[in-house]
Amino acid sequence: MSQNTVSTTPDRDAAETAPDTMVKVRNLKTYYDSGGLFDDRPVKAVDGVSFDIQRGETLGLVGESGCGKTTLGRTLIQLEEATDGEVLFDGTDITSLRGDQLYEWRQNAQMVFQDPDSSLNDRMTIGEIIREPLDVHEWKTSADRRKRVKSLLDEVGLSPEHYYRYPHQFSGGQRQRIGIARTLALNPEFIVLDEPVSALDVSVQAEIINLLEDLQEEFDLTYLFIAHDLSVVRHICDRVAVMYLGNIMEIGPTEELFTDPANPYTHALLSAIPKPDPTASRDRITLHGTPPNPRYPPAGCPFSTRCPTRIRPDEHEELDDEVWEGINGFREIIRERMRADRSIRERLRERIGWETRFATIDETYDELFGDLTVPDDVEAVLTEVAEAAGNHEEREALDRLNTEFGSVCDGVDPDGGDDPVEPEYYEVSDSGRLSYCHRHDDEHRETATVLDNRS
Repeated sequence: MSQNTVSTTPDRDAAETAPDTMVKVRNLKTYYDSGGLFDDRPVKAVDGVSFDIQRGETLGLVGESGCGKTTLGRTLIQLEEATDGEVLFDGTDITSLRGDQLYEWRQNAQMVFQDPDSSLNDRMTIGEIIREPLDVHEWKTSADRRKRVKSLLDEVGLSPEHYYRYPHQFSGGQRQRIGIARTLALNPEFIVLDEPVSALDVSVQAEIINLLEDLQEEFDLTYLFIAHDLSVVRHICDRVAVMYLGNIMEIGPTEELFTDPANPYTHALLSAIPKPDPTASRDRITLHGTPPNPRYPPAGCPFSTRCPTRIRPDEHEELDDEVWEGINGFREIIRERMRADRSIRERLRERIGWETRFATIDETYDELFGDLTVPDDVEAVLTEVAEAAGNHEEREALDRLNTEFGSVCDGVDPDGGDDPVEPEYYEVSDSGRLSYCHRHDDEHRETATVLDNRS
């Protein structure tokens, strides 16, 4: 299997891009400024992603809540403004469009929203809702618009007489059909489907999925399908991109990714898919902790704080797994202490040496390591770290932890450099599937078997 390094972003040289590529995303970033009094760091919702979407295909986008999926989808159609990078539609960078040019382009890209209730105006009739895009863009005559709306109602499985009814008179599945009809009004080429069936009953989900597939074939549509339900993604998508903390962790053909995942995060996601047989053996991978604050992403691999196969420094290869997990948890707790929002009162109490809710870490230390057998040399380092953290010297505590236990996954340069080391994208199959992980590198290839042994 090919394990070649591609680049720091999962893109391709222009000469290698398929001729039927519709959307090219290059190093796209969408940040939100906080405007905070004590910290003005931006929230990195989308943090430098690159990928292509081929004309007529469905690209699935999956990941935990808060990983940036919806923000990415909204940025692709310019409902959110990109901070940096390019979004090329047939060679035109739509992030640079303004005014009339953006207004005209938006006919080509639309979005189906997750909640069919809140996305429809209860004070408008169904006909008015679907006709609104046609009115805004002054499409042909009023009679042509009415005719177009009634045709769309038929296309999505509703009746022309529904034209004068209101949204509250319809079921959830019917309301989503109305939203789809509105999306199709201007004959778009590209549609972002933001969890279009997650708010619907299971029986209705299948109907909507089949409708989307039929419409794609009939109108030659291209989809970005955002979802949590991996079984739906497997059914409808040609390729899948796995997202975590604003980054694409793995992207490739659907069946290949589901049957032979390469990235540790993909492994964990797929292990959570329910199995119909409750007696069947399960290799569930439980991820400890929660995703990091996107305002303070890890310096190295974005998944390093929760990864079950994080590469260890050579001198701690034989360290007990529970102790290693405790060290990782200790690091994250100290990071959160350093970033926690302290009130003005707490800051003043710290300044004059009074105790605050951040002053003690002994209880945390005992909870993590009290029942474990920790080697003496490791315990000595952890004691130093705890003392520094207890004295509000979190930065010093983290530096000590990274010096002793940090690895390339944490962004620590094994050669002693100061710049954080980020993972690269590696080709992990002959189809060009890409994975964003240090363990695919030749130097760390032997760690690839650790996931199966420890899951």
